[in-house]
Amino acid sequence: MTIEHKPDPNSQQVPDTCFPDISKVLPQKYPFLFIDKILEADKNQSKIKCLKNVTANEYYFQGHFPDNPIVPGVIIIEAMAQAGILLYAVVKPQNISRNPQYFLGKVEARFKKSVTAGDSIVFDITAEKIIDTGGIVKAEARVNGEIVSEATLSFGVKLM
Repeated sequence: MTIEHKPDPNSQQVPDTCFPDISKVLPQKYPFLFIDKILEADKNQSKIKCLKNVTANEYYFQGHFPDNPIVPGVIIIEAMAQAGILLYAVVKPQNISRNPQYFLGKVEARFKKSVTAGDSIVFDITAEKIIDTGGIVKAEARVNGEIVSEATLSFGVKLM
């Protein structure tokens, strides 16, 4: 996997770590896969930065809300959780081959602004604690550099 690549801080290039590696780690598949690309990953600092481009074709806009489509908060939380799983894979790569099952635990979230079609959400995830059987992460979702949501997520991992 290439998700442990950390770009040169002086470089403007973003590593091309998109769907193939994400699909190998995350159990979710389209249309429930909400991470498009890993922008940065740092095992030593237990951080990851991921991207979700929101398009007008997202299935949830049909009912949330057709005249004023906004991304449901639960989708933002799910994307944060998926980015947290990717961070787990960066910190504990030896466990990914054991086909882990992931369970979202406690969620404490705040929403500050709506996210709409055409927005690009950048998720910054930092581990507070990650062990073989789970973790606690701090998550921030930003659009155009402005925080739209922040959360603390706990999750469990069952290794097979």
